[in-house]
Amino acid sequence: DGYNTNGSENLERLNWFSARSAWQVYGCYLQLDVDRNGMLSKSEFKRLSGGSLTDVFVNHTFQEYRMYASPSGEMEMDYKTFLDFILAMENKSTPQAVKYLFKILDINHCGYLTVSTLTYFFKAVHDKMLDLGHDVHAIHVKDVVQNEIFDMVKPKLPDRITIEDLLKSKCAHTVFSILIDVNLFWRYDNRESWQSPRS
Repeated sequence: DGYNTNGSENLERLNWFSARSAWQVYGCYLQLDVDRNGMLSKSEFKRLSGGSLTDVFVNHTFQEYRMYASPSGEMEMDYKTFLDFILAMENKSTPQAVKYLFKILDINHCGYLTVSTLTYFFKAVHDKMLDLGHDVHAIHVKDVVQNEIFDMVKPKLPDRITIEDLLKSKCAHTVFSILIDVNLFWRYDNRESWQSPRS
């Protein structure tokens, strides 16, 4: 599943180097830029993909990547940084995207993700789903982190996940989807109900 920038069309079907793709991403950027100052504030960026990213993930994205001070002093995102972000979200399994997204999640700057770090990010997804009215009583944060994410990745060391672990596991796309985006986690959690039966 590609990352949806406008709520209606899947960019994964497009050629990234085509004029259509370039204009679609730029068009999304312009739509998000409500105050028309050529930059995206944090509140504007949070509207991406219908507001499905968690505040925790957005906050750390703004901390880890280069932003620019607006006249009001607020740190804002330029188009190049936005494009880098969209490319990473659209290609979560590539080494470049894994490194890009891992940097945001590695809040302790230690080179690996612990149970507590993953819990911190997934709890934000869980809480946002609750705020949106989803029934998440059967979804336990600890179970998702320890029993699903760690089981999927099968890291070399049992208490931490590194970039190398994610790349080797071939499931980085799923892990990132679970930890940062409400809509993508919902699709993951309900995958058996919407996937068509295999012949």
